[in-house]
Amino acid sequence: MSSVRDLVRDTRGSAAAELMLVMPILLIIMMGAFELGNYFRSEHILVEGLRDGARYAARQSFSNYFGCSGTPSGTIAADTKNVVRTGLVSGGSDRLPNWTDAATTFSVTVNCTTTAGAQTVAGIYRDNKNSTGTFIGAPIVTVSAHVPYRSILAKYGFTGIGMSLNGTQQAAVMGI
Repeated sequence: MSSVRDLVRDTRGSAAAELMLVMPILLIIMMGAFELGNYFRSEHILVEGLRDGARYAARQSFSNYFGCSGTPSGTIAADTKNVVRTGLVSGGSDRLPNWTDAATTFSVTVNCTTTAGAQTVAGIYRDNKNSTGTFIGAPIVTVSAHVPYRSILAKYGFTGIGMSLNGTQQAAVMGI
């Protein structure tokens, strides 16, 4: 009977037993923090790329944005996509590991800011008129992307299916 009493009173090894009980919770919190940090990092990379792409598209000639609607003419949309994807107009490696043309939605659109002819504009936008001679305002290029998110825990089975990164950036066309 005294051996059972001694066993109950013995506290050696209790810290190790408590650690083993708490360890799964600590690992979940730690991996969740890593995953959350990776998500925000990936989102920042996408937004940074979109910002670069919008700046690139905004520095193209006004003639590529004639009409102020739809997509820009020529290879601007393809070049802008490559700037967003790699940081370079041609070549380069992907900024995000899960960017594939099949799974990614990407768009470059143009709209003009005008308020029914009440706008008085000087400078680079003053001669921006459509084919009928109506002032159409300052063209604004909008670059958007929808990229699937790739989890850092994917190799362990936690794929984050359905999670995606979304972003949109705008810039006024400056024309060079």
